[in-house]
Amino acid sequence: MSTFTAEERAAMKEHAKELKAATRRASLADKAAQAERDVLAKIAEMAPADLVLAERVHAVVTATAPALEPKLWYGMPSYARDGKVVCFFQSAEKFKSRYATLGFSDQAALDDGQMWPTAFALTDVTPAVEKRIATLVAQAMR
Repeated sequence: MSTFTAEERAAMKEHAKELKAATRRASLADKAAQAERDVLAKIAEMAPADLVLAERVHAVVTATAPALEPKLWYGMPSYARDGKVVCFFQSAEKFKSRYATLGFSDQAALDDGQMWPTAFALTDVTPAVEKRIATLVAQAMR
């Protein structure tokens, strides 16, 4: 009996493919350019509601923290510093959730006392939400 759902197993398989593809790429510039194309292609494949959210998250993250490198992480768009994921978008459809998620890894400097949120539900990206995302990403980069 497996403890992982079909969606989780599929995400792990995608991650293995991502790692193989990344090791085959030649130069760092080629790797970065291909990684960005991979992220944009993955966003383009998303269901319409997730696509709109992912496009806006991508735009805000890349504008706020151009030092973060877009890359796929378990089949989802993510943004890394020195190869380590700082934040990521998780579509609602892929994981059969009622909302998409903007998440942050332990590489993000969101520390606030002894407990703080590292994932945020997304149902719409309004100007206020974009501002909140930009604030979180800027804080994560400290």
